[in-house]
Amino acid sequence: MLTAHRLAVWGDPIAHSRSPQMHRAAYDALGLAWEYDRCRVDDAGFAAAVASLDATWRGLSLTMPLKQVAFAAADRVDRGARLTGAVNTYLLEASGPVGFNTDIGGIVAALAEIGCGGVDHARIIGAGATATSALVALSDAGVERVEVLARRPQSVAPMVELGDRVGVRVRPGPLDDPDGDVPLTVATLPGGAVVDAAPAARLAATGGTLFDAVYGQWPTALARAWQDADLPAHSGLGMLLHQAVRQVRIFRDGDPEAVLPDEPVVVAAMRRAVVGD
Repeated sequence: MLTAHRLAVWGDPIAHSRSPQMHRAAYDALGLAWEYDRCRVDDAGFAAAVASLDATWRGLSLTMPLKQVAFAAADRVDRGARLTGAVNTYLLEASGPVGFNTDIGGIVAALAEIGCGGVDHARIIGAGATATSALVALSDAGVERVEVLARRPQSVAPMVELGDRVGVRVRPGPLDDPDGDVPLTVATLPGGAVVDAAPAARLAATGGTLFDAVYGQWPTALARAWQDADLPAHSGLGMLLHQAVRQVRIFRDGDPEAVLPDEPVVVAAMRRAVVGD
């Protein structure tokens, strides 16, 4: 019998998070009387906040700026977390927190949902923490070549090394100089990032379908360029939903791949909670 019943999403800022709506909908659909709240926690206060949790706590969803500090503090981590150095989920066990990166599986599922699960080459815009999860996700989806464009191409060096580890050939380049056409672009820039109109238009013209990890500040500058070119552009809501499904699996069964009872019903309830009917 599972007695630990408290869950929350932590980060700073955190008021914008839609995780409470999705998780509460999931636990209602599963018939679980679990609590799920939000709490503002920064990286400096993270260790003390985790240490203060008692045995009623089951797990945590973790957003920026906590993904790296959570990785460092985890007792054990899964493959995705180990590859990216980022943890967005804690399962709280007696021996210590177990860390997971569910963003990777969330991206894979979201790409499949929009019909982009079978491409062999793609482009990533940005080189931060979300970009590393996107690169592993593209590898898991069968992509063999990825162009990574960033304002500072030298910042792509760690992703070239990560690509070698997961079997993807990574070509770095500047943000304003895409190299040829790709069927899929994964954008990982922050929502408020400014991208000048001319390079944004070039990226759209050569970028195929846009999957933008941002969901709160939509449309982004890149999404507007895709829309102006009458090309498909998708927000990060699909990623948000599907990574949360994997979190629910972890909190219920300890395994991000353990399918939930009546999972289509649960996912539909979570989707309604975050995007409506």
